[in-house]
Amino acid sequence: MSVAISVRNLFRYFGPLKAVDGISFDIPHGSVCGFVGANGAGKTTTMRMLATLDYPTMGSAEICGINVVNHPDKVRSLIGWMPDHFGNYEHMTVLEYLDFYARALGYTGDERRSRIEEVMAFADLVPLASRLSNKLSKGMTQRLCLGRALLHDPQVLIMDEPAAGLDPRARVELKHLIRILAEEGKTIFISSHILSELGEMCDSLLFINAGRIVHHGDAESLKRGSDTSGGVYYDVQVDGNPESVSDWAVLNTDVEIMETRKRGARIRIPSAESARAAEILSRMVREGVRVIEFHREQRNLEDAFIDILGKIEEGEPGLTPPPQPTTPAGSPPNDPVPPAEPPPPVV
Repeated sequence: MSVAISVRNLFRYFGPLKAVDGISFDIPHGSVCGFVGANGAGKTTTMRMLATLDYPTMGSAEICGINVVNHPDKVRSLIGWMPDHFGNYEHMTVLEYLDFYARALGYTGDERRSRIEEVMAFADLVPLASRLSNKLSKGMTQRLCLGRALLHDPQVLIMDEPAAGLDPRARVELKHLIRILAEEGKTIFISSHILSELGEMCDSLLFINAGRIVHHGDAESLKRGSDTSGGVYYDVQVDGNPESVSDWAVLNTDVEIMETRKRGARIRIPSAESARAAEILSRMVREGVRVIEFHREQRNLEDAFIDILGKIEEGEPGLTPPPQPTTPAGSPPNDPVPPAEPPPPVV
């Protein structure tokens, strides 16, 4: 597969802060890549550089083989940008809003009307055509933002937390639209905190922590690969006080509480042997925990991500990225040098 997004040794400093610390990755054409990380990990900064809205301190990034710093206008013709927050205009309807941006993109006459109709039909905006664009719900607003990003039929979509704040139905609709776009050959780079949904819609996942890439692969390889201890997860439900499971686990170091729940807890047993699970269940009951349900659960992406971060903090070999050069020749990290001519504003 040819590469749609290529990043090589990319850095971004804000004073002494390394927001992005020497990352490299490739995303092939027609794929959906999920971008995962805690708040402040460097996701939005990376996306803004790819969208030509921020300058790298050093390193390079290309969209479909075009450098984002050297040729920002060409890159902007290839990308659709969905920020986590975007501006609206008072007294402008959904139709007027899209018409305004279509004109700004250079569409005229029948071509402009045709493009707006296609986008409104795809994003299910036709029933909202006469609604004021600044009076929409969160889900409707995100559909409008997606419609705007698709007006010029971009090859690459960069989406920063598009599912944040959406209700369950709106998230399902968004996932469906993303998969349709991927089937049409578009490349989608999407960030989210909802890891379970990313696992369902993405071909690959890119994890970033403290400005560095710590995992790049498919969801299943992440689940399998990050827990090398053979640990197994169980849902334990009890009759009575749900904290009894946590209280019991404190005195039993071979059981780890992963999550407290309304009727019990989710625990981790560091052994895949069924005999070990049976022994722990027997001991729980014998020591007064009133278990009414005990069943094995599949390891999820949240577990895998937390495991990776824990191993990085512990300095496990192979997970901590190697040291990177901190300064390009002639450019101090606290004073990145932008190109002589700044790019024009994004419409």
